[in-house]
Amino acid sequence: MARGDMPVLVGVGQALSQWDGTVGAAGAPSPLSLAADASKAALADAGLAGDAVDTVAFVRTFEDSTPSGHPHGKNDNLPGTLAREIGAAPRTVIYSAVGGQTPQQLVNEFAARIHDGDMEVALIAGSEANKASKAARKHGVEIDWTDSADIAFEDRGLGDMMLNRQEIKHGLVSPAYFYAFFENAIAAREGRSRSEHRAAMSRLWAKFAAVAETNPYSQFPEPKSAEFLATPSKANYPIADPFLKWHVAQDAVNQGAAVVMMSDAKADELGIAKDKRVYPHGGGEAGEGMLSERAVLDGSWAMETALNRALDKAGRDATDMAVFDLYSCFPCAVFSSTQALGIDPETEPRPLTVTGGLPFFGGPGNNYSLHGIASMAERLRAAPGDFGLVLANGGWMTKEAAGVYSTRRPETFTATDPIAKEGPTVELMTQGNAGTLESFTVIHGRSGPAAGVAFIRTSDGARFIAKADDAALGRLREEQSPVGATVTSTHADEVNTFSFA
Repeated sequence: MARGDMPVLVGVGQALSQWDGTVGAAGAPSPLSLAADASKAALADAGLAGDAVDTVAFVRTFEDSTPSGHPHGKNDNLPGTLAREIGAAPRTVIYSAVGGQTPQQLVNEFAARIHDGDMEVALIAGSEANKASKAARKHGVEIDWTDSADIAFEDRGLGDMMLNRQEIKHGLVSPAYFYAFFENAIAAREGRSRSEHRAAMSRLWAKFAAVAETNPYSQFPEPKSAEFLATPSKANYPIADPFLKWHVAQDAVNQGAAVVMMSDAKADELGIAKDKRVYPHGGGEAGEGMLSERAVLDGSWAMETALNRALDKAGRDATDMAVFDLYSCFPCAVFSSTQALGIDPETEPRPLTVTGGLPFFGGPGNNYSLHGIASMAERLRAAPGDFGLVLANGGWMTKEAAGVYSTRRPETFTATDPIAKEGPTVELMTQGNAGTLESFTVIHGRSGPAAGVAFIRTSDGARFIAKADDAALGRLREEQSPVGATVTSTHADEVNTFSFA
């Protein structure tokens, strides 16, 4: 295989199903069928047959990322069965690690491996069929996803643990709870009250929802105004303050995406048109540890580092980008990335999403950003010479990967550096007795506010986690932010409980 040639994306495809179980099992999608449909679309986009593919990577699904089990039977070789479905006999077969950053990481990795001559024609694909799974169980419909293939594959596993014992002991077990700490820290930094920040989140999200309305692959394309998004209702109920339902990534989707990569020389050999080619210009990757041990809560060191590295590798800056797809699981993720890029999300005229975002386009688990990359490629093909940036996010701003793209061919190829993992940290104490409230959330149950949890900063700069007592819970729900207030706490059975001084 040729070495030293320019890697390029030549085919993209997406798939969507609105199957909801109300018509029986006929037409029910699976993770395999959605990935296969998207892969066949990507191959057709490039004008290729499946037997051209020598590398298949499948982005890890929800069901294989958590201990929740496989209610419809286990496909124990998703990348191998995908290869079978598209008629490929690949030499390299990969099942990715956990994390929403993995689609962009795979592009970064495969670009370098194509340039080094390690692979020729690579397919990256992924999917989620959570909507189908939930609908089948709700309506008592039998669907079977059991499958296997006789193809050896590299399983990259679950990755590092993203929770520590103290977080778990204080009830921090859901992404929404972790992201709420970022959101309330950003609100305090901006001097916003509870309702002012919810309005800011909703204005941002209304722009994303408007993009999703026009995207044929959106799972939730229905119009959603800023007023609707900011107002608690039966259709938009509280999750974890300050989030209502539609501020949060929606995982009940049936979506698949795929991209095909190769070298420029291989594309020439296969007769792929120049106007199909979208080049990776630069990539960046960074990661951080447990949220409760990070020094910064109103932004993301990992996001800033990954974005800056990608732009530096491309020899560009944020002002050169015509369009973005910034990971959008929660508003704070976009507020953090725009802060890192020097962009004002309130006034920025350039698109911050090419899909519509995870609450409205849909949040297909680890695979969302593969949709972002596929949509970005289509957007850049329609505007030759423009540059676009994709930011992919895993965990709670824990793992970041960024990529700069254009139809303009780079002068030289520059590989992505190894992931940076040196974010600033603070000491996390098991027990604390007094300090300043740094950020917080209120977790809601079916009957209303159920628990308040806060990060408390001590006078010497350390931190501890604490639950709110009944009086403190009420204060956390008031209009004015409690961030900066003095608190005291008690400790019992590994749990701190705080009250306002």
